[in-house]
Amino acid sequence: MLDLRITIAKAPLFKALRQQMRLLLVEDTMELAQAIATGLRRTGHTVDVVGDVEAADAVLRANSYNVVILDLNLPDGDGLTLLRTMRQRNDQTPTVILTARGSLEDRVKGLDVGADDYMTKPFDFQELEARLRAIQRRDAGRRGATIAVGNVVFDTVARAVYIDGKPLNLPRRELVLLETLMLRLGHVVSKEQLIACLAGFEEDLSAAAIELYISRLRKRLSQADLKIRTLRGLGYLLEAA
Repeated sequence: MLDLRITIAKAPLFKALRQQMRLLLVEDTMELAQAIATGLRRTGHTVDVVGDVEAADAVLRANSYNVVILDLNLPDGDGLTLLRTMRQRNDQTPTVILTARGSLEDRVKGLDVGADDYMTKPFDFQELEARLRAIQRRDAGRRGATIAVGNVVFDTVARAVYIDGKPLNLPRRELVLLETLMLRLGHVVSKEQLIACLAGFEEDLSAAAIELYISRLRKRLSQADLKIRTLRGLGYLLEAA
């Protein structure tokens, strides 16, 4: 029988992965999927879990993720088929293959198709964390590590916000909201898009909750050269004040 055990570090090691991400885990062994998802959620990340190629493809077409963690042996096909489809439609979401298939041929093929990293089962959770951090650093380097608008600077790597050079402490969800709006400066972002950025499949987040978080964020940004406009029936628009 295939050994699907993983080694999950004790609490202090979970603090290492502080750059919060939205992750899609594609894994059909539900016991293993829940163990991985629970570990990552304990670090503050949002983790969505699906168990087959068709569901993963549908979810990726409708949502944006920082990283995909992808099994290869799925009930309705090979994970490489999903990865190949992603790359063909120019979906460059960083992807870590996590599979029991560990031959050199499998590794080379996975990386050639477009994977950013390749891990075999059983694995150590601490190593998975480290590899996710490395991918995020590389991705942040490609996109630019900071977003600056007026007197507000968002460090996407350190997950820190500064107004006039002074740190602004934000709760996790307000931090994600601000990042989402700053990345879409001058463009309307709907409540549905904000819910998708904030909530995993297992969370029930309402439009009213988004309104509450936006209201709190506005107050925290009272000294910022930014303004969050509400466009009724459409969503929110971040503008330089």
